[in-house]
Amino acid sequence: MMDKIAKLGLLTAAAIFCLVPAPGAQADVNTVMASCGGCHGKDGASTDPTVPIIGGLSATYFADTMTAYKTKERPCPATDPKAVAMCAVAGGTGDADIKQVADYLSKQKFVRASQTVDSALAEKGKQIHQQNCEKCHSSNGSAAADDAGILAGQWMPYLKAQLAEFKSGARKVDPKMKAVVDRLDAAGIDALVNYYASVK
Repeated sequence: MMDKIAKLGLLTAAAIFCLVPAPGAQADVNTVMASCGGCHGKDGASTDPTVPIIGGLSATYFADTMTAYKTKERPCPATDPKAVAMCAVAGGTGDADIKQVADYLSKQKFVRASQTVDSALAEKGKQIHQQNCEKCHSSNGSAAADDAGILAGQWMPYLKAQLAEFKSGARKVDPKMKAVVDRLDAAGIDALVNYYASVK
């Protein structure tokens, strides 16, 4: 089963990679965005709960994320075809194209995911956020200018997966955030992601 998943990831990566310009050559932003749109949707408005919404992110955050993929600081597990594809795309994209796409996406509207929220859990998550997260993820996790991603309105399955990676150590995390994540149990994570999904 793992071999099939890995092969699917490599095929997906190959299909997307062909849209990425050769090193040293800069492509039209629409050409580069076509490779992003295959997974992240038009202008970064993902409709896949496992793929983040990237339209509206700050240029700095997006560029830093792409660099983390390029340097393998951010993991691309072979069991996740989309992650394999992401690393292939990032690895083959030049700095000028990353900057171009980052600038483009930063000018797009962040289209919040439409998802069902448990209001009781969201209320508990609000308290967790206010006590632990608001300092770095201000305006209830909706401020792109924090250069820390946009949490408010992001897909819940994606956020849960990222928090699990932070908690396991698979994904590098700032020491201050690690202290918070380490204190979160499964119920706390559920509450937090429901809160972010509820923020308008």
